[in-house]
Amino acid sequence: MAAAPRGWAGGSRWTWRPVARDALLARAFHSCTELRGRLYLVGGLLAGGATEPSGDTVVLDLEGDQAVRMGARGGPRRSHHDAVPLGGRWLCAVGGWDGSRRLAAVAALDTERGEWEAWAAAPGSCPPAGLSSHTCTRLSDREVRVAGREGGTRTQRRFGSIYTLRLDPGARTYCYKEEGDHTASRSGHCAALLRGPGPRPAHQLLLFGGCSSAEPEVAGHWSPGTIKDEPTVAPRLMEQLAKFVSSGRGSQQGPRGLRHHSCSVVGPFAVMFGGEALTRPRDAVCNDLYIYDARQSPSLWFHFPCADRGLKRVGHRTCLWNDQLYLVGGFGEDGRTASPQVYVLDLFI
Repeated sequence: MAAAPRGWAGGSRWTWRPVARDALLARAFHSCTELRGRLYLVGGLLAGGATEPSGDTVVLDLEGDQAVRMGARGGPRRSHHDAVPLGGRWLCAVGGWDGSRRLAAVAALDTERGEWEAWAAAPGSCPPAGLSSHTCTRLSDREVRVAGREGGTRTQRRFGSIYTLRLDPGARTYCYKEEGDHTASRSGHCAALLRGPGPRPAHQLLLFGGCSSAEPEVAGHWSPGTIKDEPTVAPRLMEQLAKFVSSGRGSQQGPRGLRHHSCSVVGPFAVMFGGEALTRPRDAVCNDLYIYDARQSPSLWFHFPCADRGLKRVGHRTCLWNDQLYLVGGFGEDGRTASPQVYVLDLFI
């Protein structure tokens, strides 16, 4: 463990340590996806109050801490979208706001050729009316679970829809299928695919936040062996999180009314940070760290507050790479100024 800086949080110390800074990274409500040791930032809003999303793609080389704007043409002008990697080559941006309407279309970046493509809807696709502030969770190399409230600028459903999105890079097509179940109406939530406890654990897709409720909601359940477990990409961080929460006091009650926060899954843990509190009329942007521990039933929440107001973030992203959790972008305390800084999470036991 590194030497701990000043400040305690809930009996254990933690901080976001700055590791890189570049004006190209200053944005919020973007997507940020790790692919072969690089972070791909797509679109987003460059300042609070902006109505026109950015259409650029910025690549951050994590080994060299260098950011460059890609010259790829045809990049999607999107914010409040989500993106998933595909086949170690493609980056698929799904849905989002283009400055005038909510979309359900899929745009794909071929990272080998450095070109964006607008994929076509396959025959039989039943797309949502429009998506923004939704989540896309990768189930396999061709299948994604999409969850969130859908609708256009005038009409919003009063419940959350669940879709399975199948992606075909060979045909350059996508296909939506609406699932029979619905969730509470959520927007700006996060999603975590977690295994339950036990020798043959099932997988659950849990939705957190995006509405007034503090309870997570199941948006998918798969029996043991249905979803292939991927290798643990952060064994050291997972061990640190286990020690870190052992010093705290767990609760079955999670944060209430949190939205536009970040979430990354690290083994049996969902690590959430920042966001906007719907319960606060003022000073709504947060800097709290929440850890959801699914190693036992019932699962427990651990809350670690932060005294540094400079770390307040909303509309940011976190990404795992090389056993570290990176924090990229987002608006700060004023909800308008985008951060150009990149941080990694340090935990001190």
